[in-house]
Amino acid sequence: MTDQILSIPADEGQQSRRGACRPFHVLGTVALQRGIQAVVVSALVGTLSFMMMRWLPGDMAFRIAAGRYGFDMVTVQAAEAVRAELGLQAPWLPALWHWWTRLLHLDLGVSAVTGAPVVHEIGHQLGHTMMLAVAALAISCAIAIPLGFLAGMRAGGALDRATLLASVMLRALPPFVLGIVLVSVLSVGWNLMPAGGHHEHGSLLAPALTLGLGLAATAMRVARDAMASVSASSYFQFARTKGLTDRQALARHGIRNAAIPLIAYIGVQLVFLVEGVVVIETLFAWPGIGHALVHAIFGRDVPMIQGTAIVMGLMFVMLNTVVDLACAAVDPRLRVGRRHRCPH
Repeated sequence: MTDQILSIPADEGQQSRRGACRPFHVLGTVALQRGIQAVVVSALVGTLSFMMMRWLPGDMAFRIAAGRYGFDMVTVQAAEAVRAELGLQAPWLPALWHWWTRLLHLDLGVSAVTGAPVVHEIGHQLGHTMMLAVAALAISCAIAIPLGFLAGMRAGGALDRATLLASVMLRALPPFVLGIVLVSVLSVGWNLMPAGGHHEHGSLLAPALTLGLGLAATAMRVARDAMASVSASSYFQFARTKGLTDRQALARHGIRNAAIPLIAYIGVQLVFLVEGVVVIETLFAWPGIGHALVHAIFGRDVPMIQGTAIVMGLMFVMLNTVVDLACAAVDPRLRVGRRHRCPH
């Protein structure tokens, strides 16, 4: 009897230690997986960018010289000087190997056009891109979550049909077409916000709204389907039979369960976010890394192209890591998988 009593606290303590270390185990697993993914993404993106720029038709030295001095001022002598300075006549494989060795030392090189370190150039532009991305995600969530949840609570109703129509229309419009429509109506027609640039007050609104509406189109339907599934579930109906109102049942049992697929879908949205940043920044002349990438491609600035492409790839990996951790925090099933056991 005494042995049984004494054994109970030991078992409880062992179980509590296992439960306590599970979040750290999940965090370590996610960090390791994403760290490996970041290394692979950096190597592949940089290599593909280098090879694509080297194999494109046209004179790379002339394009770089035009980026430095302007197309009207570039001469054959200037192009030849750039070719000799950057060693563009050398085989591509030794140049790629040299870039790999620099990347191992976290050195992205210098811009072939401006001569400034790529890290400094990207650091100046990354803040504008992050500002645009955060604003677009905020607009997307502010539109998609409440409208999607309300439509899911009343599936088949007027709001559900209206949000379906809006989602289909927004998804059918490419980002640049949606941006042109918003600029034509809100900027040119009603003069409510600047049409482009970043110096005027409110200049972030147009690109963020364009990108956010495109992201909200699908997220709204994901939120709607998730809430409709929760509303039709047995545990939600049981909560209603206990006397809870729709708002009380939603707050206690609905939002957390409906948020799981929505948070997971944000990871899918990040692909469109990274892709949309390039288009939207170019359309609105927003000085971010997407805008810099387009200019670097036109100028054949290979170090700048590699650096911006790597940073955009790492942004995708980093944001996916945040999404994985958020899913693990919301969904207990991801923290207590049978294959992930903490040591005794």
